[in-house]
Amino acid sequence: MIAARSARVSVAALAAIVALVAGCSDTAEPPADATLALALVTGGLDRPIFVTAPPGDTGRLFIAEQTGRIRIARHDSLLAAVFLDLTSLITCCGERGLLGLAFHPQYASNGFFYVNYTDAAGDTRVVRYHVSANPDSADPASASLVLSQAQPFSNHNGGMLAFGPDGYLYIGLGDGGSGGDPQGNGQNPATWLGKMLRISVGAAAGYSVPGNNPFIAQAGTRPEIWSLGLRNPWRYSFDRLTGELYIGDVGQGQREEVDVEPAGSGGRNYGWNVMEGDICFQSGCSGAGLTPPAHSYSHADGCSVNGGYVYRGTRIPALRGHYFYADYCDGWVRSFRWSGGAATDHRDWPALAPGGAISSFGEDAAGELYVVRYGAAGAGEIHRFIATSP
Repeated sequence: MIAARSARVSVAALAAIVALVAGCSDTAEPPADATLALALVTGGLDRPIFVTAPPGDTGRLFIAEQTGRIRIARHDSLLAAVFLDLTSLITCCGERGLLGLAFHPQYASNGFFYVNYTDAAGDTRVVRYHVSANPDSADPASASLVLSQAQPFSNHNGGMLAFGPDGYLYIGLGDGGSGGDPQGNGQNPATWLGKMLRISVGAAAGYSVPGNNPFIAQAGTRPEIWSLGLRNPWRYSFDRLTGELYIGDVGQGQREEVDVEPAGSGGRNYGWNVMEGDICFQSGCSGAGLTPPAHSYSHADGCSVNGGYVYRGTRIPALRGHYFYADYCDGWVRSFRWSGGAATDHRDWPALAPGGAISSFGEDAAGELYVVRYGAAGAGEIHRFIATSP
């Protein structure tokens, strides 16, 4: 270990060395907006809603289209062949369709990946698939159901899937839809709706519940629940350095919110439908026992938050540690840094807004960031963050 090599290294010097070795110093001043830009990776997409890459795969990006197809861009060139086509299995569009995609941490050896979609009845299905002998094509016959959830309304399906640093699969589910959570699902521990789930998946069919899930021994609570009180956690991500979980939770009529959860700290109640962001939704509410958002903004600034990522790439070192998020309606891109338990250094990035509705961000295997411009019938695009000057 570095600290053991010399007892004379100062604390400040040691911190600098550790940051340098990690390649993730967060102290540099971010570049001016004029020194950043977006580079078009590919267009010609039909309602793209997510972009990601398998661990260690630095040559390809996998793009999920809400209409049901998963496409591949290899070295920024969109392949004509489709990786997987689920259009015959799903209901689209609005807030339905193919909504989430995640590759198993050991994808290179086991070939497993997971999708989240709404089926012909409009209900949520999380399904495991396997890549075929052709690395650019999945085996459609390999489908294995992980779990399903009936959806009482057409909206607030959540849809995101992400593997945490603990190797478990996290599944975000909205409150079931309509407006105001009429069924009270967000605060009901007996349903998955309005929750973040954490499960263990692998070679066996289905899933198991991790033994240290926070509610596993609590009567009347579904053991898969990791956290509760969510309205529609459309996009969330893990900081690949710290393990912190950032959740963009879409609001009702007044407030949007981003929640930041310390690594491994489940069991939190984010407040919906008692609270909407940082204000009361229910008259005379109390915030006792509820976790307030890390950041909230009003509908004077937008109407639907898109959670993004903490930048941990190498191409723009000064952005490291900054969490990027967007608003679907107003199309802006902003960032903040989470420091000392507070959102600090708030910034607006006009040069990183693609000019249109933003449906998602994405992160490649190297930690570089992408923004997804939503558009139908070939108008959808994927853009990469780039620096235009040193």
